[in-house]
Amino acid sequence: MHFVDAKGLLTGSGGHYGMNIYRGCSHGCIYCDSRSRCYQFTHPFEDIEVKQNAPELLELALRSKRKKGMIGTGAMSDPYMHCEEKLRLTRKCLEIILQYGFGAAIQTKSDRILQDIDLLEEINRSAKCVVQMTLTTWDDDLCQVLEPNVCNTKRRVEVLEEMQKRGIPTVVWLTPILPFINDTEENITSILHACVQVGVKGIIDFGMGLTLREGDREYYYAALDKHFPGMKERYIKRYGNAYELPSPQAGELTKIFQRICKANGILSSPEDCFRFMNDLPEKYPQMSIFDL
Repeated sequence: MHFVDAKGLLTGSGGHYGMNIYRGCSHGCIYCDSRSRCYQFTHPFEDIEVKQNAPELLELALRSKRKKGMIGTGAMSDPYMHCEEKLRLTRKCLEIILQYGFGAAIQTKSDRILQDIDLLEEINRSAKCVVQMTLTTWDDDLCQVLEPNVCNTKRRVEVLEEMQKRGIPTVVWLTPILPFINDTEENITSILHACVQVGVKGIIDFGMGLTLREGDREYYYAALDKHFPGMKERYIKRYGNAYELPSPQAGELTKIFQRICKANGILSSPEDCFRFMNDLPEKYPQMSIFDL
């Protein structure tokens, strides 16, 4: 990893903000969209860029905000990858979020988030906290191939259960679903039943498939050649150079997904999930003169 002093950290406005404390990732997921060249990385993806002044930048930004809102992190780089174990920059930023009365929406694949569960509970009590966990592959051996340097799906479900015990709402990203690899009814139903068991609030699905862009595609295809001989040629024959690669089973899997979510009161459209995550309710409404 290498350290930089960033010029800014917080993006967004109107009560919904985002931040990336790190750039790059050490989890090694073979399908990661963040590798795409459109994000203009100037360093190898596994050489993690650490914004060492992130807490100072965050405090400076929040101090000037009149409107409280939700602050999301983890969309581009996992805030709980390996270096967080020692650096604890994510925790420092969460402490600042708590101090200034903002909410947090955190996306991760790592059980390292449990080291901050006390802080997440405090944020949820004073404002709102939503923990988002990506689940793609129920089979442990396959999960190890697709997402090699992070805990498996069953461990992530345990994390969701711990959040539920603390009253912290959770949302699952059921994406990407890789054509001919993890796009099976058994895989999808196993994940969904686990989500029901631990009481997730919502599940985000973008159509049971995969997207590939320049940079991401080359890395993914190299992984296919290594772990699934002949699969790359099967992809090229079916999808060519397409950006969207829907599973041949997408229709059937989506019906299963929608049926299980509806039966268990789980938010199932991306719009509903994002609306829930972005909304910071007024927990402590201002007193009116009519209350006096």
